[in-house]
Amino acid sequence: MQYGFVIDNRKCIGCHACTTACKSEHDVPIGVNRTWVKQVEKGEFPHTRRIFSVLRCNHCSDAPCVEICPVEALFYREDGIVDFDKDRCIGCKSCMQACPYDALYIDPETRTAAKCNYCAHRIDVGLEPACVIVCPEEAIISGDLDDPDAKIAQLLAQEQVTVRKAAKGTVPNLYYIDGDEASLNPMRTEPSDSYFWNAQTRGVGHFARAAEKLAFSNSDIVDALTGLDTDKPERAPKSVEVLMQRENRIYDTPDKGILWGWEVSGYVWTKAIAAGVFLVWFIGWLMGDRGAFADLQVPVAVTGLIFLALTGVLLVLDLDQPRRFLYVLLRPQWNSWLTRGAYAITGYGGLLTLWGLAAYFEWQAIAQVTTWLTLGLALLTAIYTAFLFAQARGRDFWQSPSLALHMLVHSVMAGGATLVIMHLVSGQAIPSLLATTLILALVVNALTLTAELATTHATAEAKRTVAMIVHGRYQAAFWIGSVLIGCVLPFVLLLIGITAMPLWIASVAILIGILVTERIWVEAPQRIPLT
Repeated sequence: MQYGFVIDNRKCIGCHACTTACKSEHDVPIGVNRTWVKQVEKGEFPHTRRIFSVLRCNHCSDAPCVEICPVEALFYREDGIVDFDKDRCIGCKSCMQACPYDALYIDPETRTAAKCNYCAHRIDVGLEPACVIVCPEEAIISGDLDDPDAKIAQLLAQEQVTVRKAAKGTVPNLYYIDGDEASLNPMRTEPSDSYFWNAQTRGVGHFARAAEKLAFSNSDIVDALTGLDTDKPERAPKSVEVLMQRENRIYDTPDKGILWGWEVSGYVWTKAIAAGVFLVWFIGWLMGDRGAFADLQVPVAVTGLIFLALTGVLLVLDLDQPRRFLYVLLRPQWNSWLTRGAYAITGYGGLLTLWGLAAYFEWQAIAQVTTWLTLGLALLTAIYTAFLFAQARGRDFWQSPSLALHMLVHSVMAGGATLVIMHLVSGQAIPSLLATTLILALVVNALTLTAELATTHATAEAKRTVAMIVHGRYQAAFWIGSVLIGCVLPFVLLLIGITAMPLWIASVAILIGILVTERIWVEAPQRIPLT
């Protein structure tokens, strides 16, 4: 059994009855929607067409939201419906990043994730979803896709249908008859804060955006339609083509804004330092003077634990239900890399503590064993975020195969810079191996950034993200913060020589560059519209 939907665009009149019925049935708050009708105008005046597309959860057979949820708040029912349990949700917003269809939102009242659940409570008593019942044109058809006698199965057999973003491999169970790419593909039209009949000036959830001025006032619309602009004679008259472009989005659900903000980029940074100090220490201990690096065990353990604690604080701060943060450990869903990462961080913290205590109390046997065990969890702590981002299938730029190397190199750079600062503060001589490690890491970092940005990207979404980083919104932060301050400057200073001032500047510059880069890598892909 597999329940699904067919949306017959030949019949949809854009009345929004489905949206209203859904809100009434589930008490959906203002500002968020489980079901909505996107409207796009296509063509050039006077030869135009208005397209209505009902959008909602696709109840995918391979739902990325279920895979990434760390606490099983999202789950498959036996009938194929993707349902959710708000009492388990911790508000991590991972499901929102994973869904390619922008179907999930954070309920501003419960502070938990929510979405269309196919009116599962109605299905259980033999009724159809509220949106199906209320549609005056029978444009929404529901039922069991596996039942050959069901109307929905017969429609799929008789009509040519399309799905949204088939390349994502989610196997969606929502099909469109007479679907149009101008409406179903979010890259074909630009979202806006202001449409003809509404103002969507504020997102909802964890990162609600501040109110902005409307792009069009009522007088602007009248002027555009009439070709007159009597109130502002200094402006050129507008033509109707301003509002009737070839493909123009005229109504959509509000933009949710940046879901993972400074807390996430900050935790990636602190995590890089926490894992990196041990990794760089291990490189020095393995390849250099073991006696000299053995003396650093306790300071390295303390530093790592401090930044690991900061990582945990930032992770909790990012949750919309921070009191439930222990659910990740106590109610784990093991396919999620958020769960695996939480256990990796916890295990790393425990082993780092034992390793530091073994060094302090000179428990040689324990220190030797824990050194190698801690290495494994330090590596996993450094790179697991790359696998978590890869599970966020809604964000194409995060699917880069080099992201794990990106995270590892940043950990080595952050750890090396932190160890240099520790040496400078204590007045100890800087081992030449430490400077060499930083120089090599900077070279690998430059090559990794080049690979992530310069190689061919498979999707328009990833290409737009790269353009935003290199030439658009983030170009100043990238070229100045990531490249000049974070890479070129410390590389030159480290080549000059191992003296105090260049090392201070180089180390601080590396840490600043990593923080700027992680902010860009976390934030930029979230600015690409999913619907």
